[in-house]
Amino acid sequence: MIANQLQSWRERYPSLGYIAPFAAVLLLIAAPKPASLIYWEWPVQTLVVALVCFLTWPKDASFKVSYWFMSIIAGVVTLLLWIGPELINPKYRDFFLFSNGIVGHVGSSLRAEALKSNWVLFWRTVRASTVVPVAEELFWRAWLMRWLINSDFQKVPLGAYAPMAFWVTALLFGAEHGPYWDVGLLTGVIYNFWMLRTKSLGDCILVHAVTNLIMSLYVIKYGQWQYWQ
Repeated sequence: MIANQLQSWRERYPSLGYIAPFAAVLLLIAAPKPASLIYWEWPVQTLVVALVCFLTWPKDASFKVSYWFMSIIAGVVTLLLWIGPELINPKYRDFFLFSNGIVGHVGSSLRAEALKSNWVLFWRTVRASTVVPVAEELFWRAWLMRWLINSDFQKVPLGAYAPMAFWVTALLFGAEHGPYWDVGLLTGVIYNFWMLRTKSLGDCILVHAVTNLIMSLYVIKYGQWQYWQ
């Protein structure tokens, strides 16, 4: 019964499977977070988003990866671009363009006590490197880039290029990253280009997952908590 209803919704609203996981990520981030649930926030977010992905997964979406090596390299290069500015100049993010009332301010979303918990750090890393890349690539590269070309996006193949769609997606992706909008924009350009190059959702998810995984390990190893907004 439930399976049939979900199938009906997917057929009636083809955008659902591409938007719902990303919407779930945003709603969970915005939801109130009682201090008493500090150790369960990240596993709950991970499992809820995974469940939404499972229930709404588009029938034409695939995890298939065609360019394993180059996708991994692209993910590593993107990570270096993220941390590069502050490695060169530790005060880079103090500049008003990256710290103001519009884009926000650099700082971690994790409470101080959470930073001391291996359980929290583990689940924060799992979330960043699994469900977030899936949800974001479904939305940004597999849906929005196509929808901006044609509202009947299923008629647009993955990796189709239109300048407006490419740059609007990259700009919005950059804006999503607040005080890191500059490297977020550059990352959006790289991920968009990788979709054009590979025409593969799976490859884009892999690039994104590699970036997020190495970023998480870097954050934990060197205490660079500001990257976990």
